[in-house]
Amino acid sequence: MDFSYSEKVVRLQERLTEFMETYVYPNEAVYAAQLKALTDESRRWSSIPPIVEELKAKAKEQGLWNLFLPDSEYGAGLTNLEYAPLCETMGRSIIAPEIFNCNAPDTGNIEVLARYGSDEQKEKWLHPLLAGDIRSCFAMTEPDVASSDATNIRASIVRDGDEYIVNGRKWWSTGAGDPRCKVAIVMGRTNPEAPRHEQQSMILVPLDTPGVRVTRMLSVFGYDHAPHGHGEIAFDNVRVPASHIIWGEGKGFAIAQGRLGPGRIHHCMRLLGAAERALELLCKRVQSRLAFGHPLASQGVIQDWIAQSRIDIEQARLLTLKAAYLMDTVGNRAARTEIAMIKAVAPTIALRVIDRAIQAHGAAGVSDDYPLAAFWANARTLRIADGPDEVHRMQIARDELRKYREAP
Repeated sequence: MDFSYSEKVVRLQERLTEFMETYVYPNEAVYAAQLKALTDESRRWSSIPPIVEELKAKAKEQGLWNLFLPDSEYGAGLTNLEYAPLCETMGRSIIAPEIFNCNAPDTGNIEVLARYGSDEQKEKWLHPLLAGDIRSCFAMTEPDVASSDATNIRASIVRDGDEYIVNGRKWWSTGAGDPRCKVAIVMGRTNPEAPRHEQQSMILVPLDTPGVRVTRMLSVFGYDHAPHGHGEIAFDNVRVPASHIIWGEGKGFAIAQGRLGPGRIHHCMRLLGAAERALELLCKRVQSRLAFGHPLASQGVIQDWIAQSRIDIEQARLLTLKAAYLMDTVGNRAARTEIAMIKAVAPTIALRVIDRAIQAHGAAGVSDDYPLAAFWANARTLRIADGPDEVHRMQIARDELRKYREAP
């Protein structure tokens, strides 16, 4: 396996790094101040800090846009392996992915529409998403069932003439609070009598359809992530045209498997970027702070933290690159074990590195003066999102046992 970056990727990496240093890092505080200025609760969920659209326009002008789409007429035509270092760079800032139109859940929804959408669906929803003119959400997780097993989904999608009727309750639909969020991809059951993995379907539901209600926005360790957030959505006898079904009835599970592979590894790539920035902040902090008459960097325990953090990041990066390489060469399904491994590993190592950086910063580490607390909350959440660690480890174990199963 050759993980060296092509000249094209190196150039993109240099341009992206320069953009981050020139525009993104200096404007993180501007974004926070503009969001804070929206003091009225309703305005926090109805307005976007102006700096976001300003930076999006600059990124689009510089061609740093939709980099995530592999081998696609819609994106930069990068493979998963080529995209990895770019996605990692974006992960160094909470606000960066959206600036380059590479933010979840839109990336996953764009891939679904690009792969499985009809011409009509692409024209109405894919093209505005690619332009960054609208946002979307993915409504799969439900409060009453273990949604890491997609076959548990209970929301119903019932055909009625030229329409489908959608009923159910979803939560943790990221982006649902955004005023630009115009459509949800909803997963539900179209045929409970079909084979287990053919009962589910996905359908496009515009959020302004009668019967759709965002009932509340959920917080993550105290962060509400306004103006995007994570919504709980009720679908009460929601009627949409039959043409809104994606790919066809019974294809929901297959679409989910195709969607979650890239989505999972993108999370891991971004986590590596967060871990790298945390280690960078740690190293700068311990060289500038004195404790008991000596720089913190002279303490053996601090040096151990730094060494172990570098080891953790390098190991996780290599596994991420291997998974990306296999996705490109043998396909997502054949690479499922490696995808499961990195999904279990990346959040854990990121948490360890970020936690060491928080400890080195003392009380400042848990404040919003640094990005560390937000990084930690995000990384901890990703041990659950897209399937908890335990589900991925179960898959890894099953694949390992299969190698040694006795022939009948």
